[in-house]
Amino acid sequence: MELKRIIEAILFSSSKPVAVKQLKKRLEEYPPEEVERFLHELCEEYNGSERAVEIAEVAGGYQMKTRALYREWAKRFVREKDVGLTKSTLETLSIIAYKQPLTKKEIDSVRGVDSSRAIKLLLERRLIGISGKNGAGDKRIAFVTTEKFLEVYGLRSIEDLPTYKDIESLGLNP
Repeated sequence: MELKRIIEAILFSSSKPVAVKQLKKRLEEYPPEEVERFLHELCEEYNGSERAVEIAEVAGGYQMKTRALYREWAKRFVREKDVGLTKSTLETLSIIAYKQPLTKKEIDSVRGVDSSRAIKLLLERRLIGISGKNGAGDKRIAFVTTEKFLEVYGLRSIEDLPTYKDIESLGLNP
């Protein structure tokens, strides 16, 4: 039971998602299977209760978060991460998220305008990164989203992004 409390304290105090692998490595005095078992028990306890806090699987790790129902109340006391993106920067980020890896030329082609400033800002905020060159013999740099992108937007992986059908089913007609 002490291990469960230790894991709970780690998740509570960490500002970033904590990976299972990282927990097992840093809690080396405990058997890895116990670390994983207690982590999953904690998740079940938090997510199966009526607590205002939940443990979410985000960006390849686990993180304590305020439940959506109580987020507005919590915002009165704690500033949420504000990534402060303009419409054009958010548009660029969305294009990269859905079509990655993508070169600047491909991004510009989709947007119809130069995306240099938006790409620079997204790189500075570490929401996108460079994945290397786009194809054999191609000298253009390709961009992809990062772990920080997943963390900021509360996603486990890029596959968690809503599809066009998901958005359509909400009746929002994008």
